[in-house]
Amino acid sequence: MSRISDGRGADPTADSARDPDPVRDRETDGDPLLAVRDLRTVFRTERETIHAVDGVSFDIYEGETVGLVGESGSGKSVTARSILGLVDEPGSIDGGSIRFRGDDLTDGLWREHRGDISIVFQDPSGSLNPVYTVGNQIREALKIHQGLRGSAARERAVELLEAVGIPDAPRRVSEYPHQLSGGMQQRAVIAVALACDPDLLVCDEPTTALDVTIQAQILDLLADLQREEGLAILFITHDMGVIEEATDRVNVIYAGEVVERAPTAELFDAPAHPYTRALLESIPGRSGPGERLPTIEGEVPTPTEPATHCRFAPRCPHAAPDCERVHPEPVAVGSASADHTAACLLHDDEFDIEAGAAYGGGDAPDAAGADDAGGRE
Repeated sequence: MSRISDGRGADPTADSARDPDPVRDRETDGDPLLAVRDLRTVFRTERETIHAVDGVSFDIYEGETVGLVGESGSGKSVTARSILGLVDEPGSIDGGSIRFRGDDLTDGLWREHRGDISIVFQDPSGSLNPVYTVGNQIREALKIHQGLRGSAARERAVELLEAVGIPDAPRRVSEYPHQLSGGMQQRAVIAVALACDPDLLVCDEPTTALDVTIQAQILDLLADLQREEGLAILFITHDMGVIEEATDRVNVIYAGEVVERAPTAELFDAPAHPYTRALLESIPGRSGPGERLPTIEGEVPTPTEPATHCRFAPRCPHAAPDCERVHPEPVAVGSASADHTAACLLHDDEFDIEAGAAYGGGDAPDAAGADDAGGRE
């Protein structure tokens, strides 16, 4: 369990819990805290089967932040709900494994690890019950996960509110959610999540509903909590700017599939998949003065069939006929020392696709190509 349960504040070893080098030595790190392998989550209706998560794999090690980024509809939130066992009918996990500390949660072991993984959702007002005080909601989590009751639970609730930066916590603990600002509501949601004493915190678009100033404060808060408590974090967002600031490694997801993974610095320096570059080009401020913010034509498809081709091909400025008939597999790209892969035929030696397009080494697309390859708001 994380060190937050002992109430003693920061651990003297906390600074070393998070390796400053995002390219980790896997042999010395040991097994990952969370290992997702070939995860497949489907939604079956009378009309169709939607492959919302289609073969997703990634690892999260203790004390690191891993990003999952993509447009709305890419499968990010369904991946998060799958990890926590929160997929409701008509959805179900159809294959793969989710191993937490070596236990495969898909074998029905979510209850055994209840509290070890907590989630912070996008909308704080929807996460907090409006008819109970903030303190009551924190104390309920403390009772379930740590066995605290009465004055001990109240004292711990106040400590947690103080830990997430809510001023005048002894008074705020008795207030209702509507009496808090949006930023303080999200801090309270984080406090409830921490009351479970988690080892892994899943943050599903936790800053999207907040203004830029409050967003920065929440990101700083999460970074501070991670350093102090040794938390591992899965950070889910559509915002590449947030990914750059908050994560050690990143997985880019599109239509239910991870199309690129890399250490964050490597991904921003040498994006290898056309979709990744499109997302990067969509970051405000990267366009020149007076230039229109690039956009990607079209929308993320709803995957109703198993993947037999590149799902990004219809929107890709570098698509070739092979992309319409061959499903790309991840191949190693970029620095030999980095764990950097991309699922794109541009990087597969078996296919001769002319690309001025291999973004790790070829020319970047011209202005017209960039216009087609930008990110969607």
